[in-house]
Amino acid sequence: MRSISLFVLLCLPALLSAQYLADNSGVRDTEKIYHAAERAQRNGDLTLAIDLFGSVLQQDPDHLNAYLQRGFAHGMNKDHERAVLDFAAVIERAPKHQWAYLGRGSAYNRLGRHAEAKQDFDSVLALDPRNEEAYNNRGWANKGLGDLEAACKDWRSSQRLGNAEARIILSNTRCK
Repeated sequence: MRSISLFVLLCLPALLSAQYLADNSGVRDTEKIYHAAERAQRNGDLTLAIDLFGSVLQQDPDHLNAYLQRGFAHGMNKDHERAVLDFAAVIERAPKHQWAYLGRGSAYNRLGRHAEAKQDFDSVLALDPRNEEAYNNRGWANKGLGDLEAACKDWRSSQRLGNAEARIILSNTRCK
């Protein structure tokens, strides 16, 4: 009985792998794999989610949501370089995709690439001048670039549009 339990424990990661699901479970439908990846991501199993989103992209290299969600999973997994690549893949295929610009800009900020982050948030604001999240995140990019005045202006704009986080940031910074 113990040997069976040990076998299951040792083999469980392989049984849950994206390749196993794609090759052996009869689940060849891209959307079923995509939904399994979303579930894994919601449950905090980022490695499995990333693998499953990768399987989706092997079957459908233009699946925008798989790139987008894998980018978010990479970001949550603190692999911001890979997140940038996935968000860039979305932007390449859909140049007006605000979430992809927001995600890539956030990843750039975390990598200390604040000028590139600011460009992405500028792109979002060109598409939607009322995007409170873009103002908030551009504030962080401006702060990283050493422009506290521009950062404070962005955080004020974000707060005016309803972003509660911006209010907290403004109360904790040297914004006048």
